[in-house]
Amino acid sequence: KRPDVAEKNQSATEQLNAVVPGRLAKIAGDLGAFFVYVSTDYVFDGTKPPYEVGDSPNPLNFYGRTKLAGERAVLEANPEAAVLRVPVLYGPAEHAAESAVNVLVDVVQKGAAAQMDAWQARFPTCTVDVARVLVDLSEISVGAVGEGVAGIFHFSASERMTKYDMCRVFARLLGLEGHLRSLVPVTEKPDSEQVAASRPDNTQLSTEALEEIGVSVACVSFEKWWSDYLSSK
Repeated sequence: KRPDVAEKNQSATEQLNAVVPGRLAKIAGDLGAFFVYVSTDYVFDGTKPPYEVGDSPNPLNFYGRTKLAGERAVLEANPEAAVLRVPVLYGPAEHAAESAVNVLVDVVQKGAAAQMDAWQARFPTCTVDVARVLVDLSEISVGAVGEGVAGIFHFSASERMTKYDMCRVFARLLGLEGHLRSLVPVTEKPDSEQVAASRPDNTQLSTEALEEIGVSVACVSFEKWWSDYLSSK
């Protein structure tokens, strides 16, 4: 999930996010296999949260547009497939740069001067929880006597944070509160000319559709997970 990179490499992004998922969904359908496409909250413009699964998408950047195209390609190729929209993710990763959240740990540890987003509402969600939801969806579909799960679902943690808020948590857990002085909180949305890809203000996702089919939407506490993870390294 790297909107700025997507803007700079649009051809590859479109193949990865839109074209290939549709082809994989078609293959899965032909084989009778359940298919889930993991999409993003960035299909919404962030003006009217929280978003239900039936709300009209309006992506602000190329990344969001290709993910929306991927959703439509998947469901057209395989009407029995599911789409799971999620927000910004964190969790175990081989490289911190794999996550827009994990990489903030490196920022805090280095203590170098940097501007930090303190305006965009984010709902960081652990990949361990996402994996559990994917398993639950698969088990319901595979074990269904009749119709399984299909269509669009939302999953998200409920803790609202900015990137600067996350840095404050990391600084406290690492005992590096002094490093926060090197971070300059940016409290106003940047002009479109200042960024490669526009970001929505608040794309909070409603998890009601998952709850209606009996899938738990419980999430680990952001600080608790990171406390355990950082102390184990």
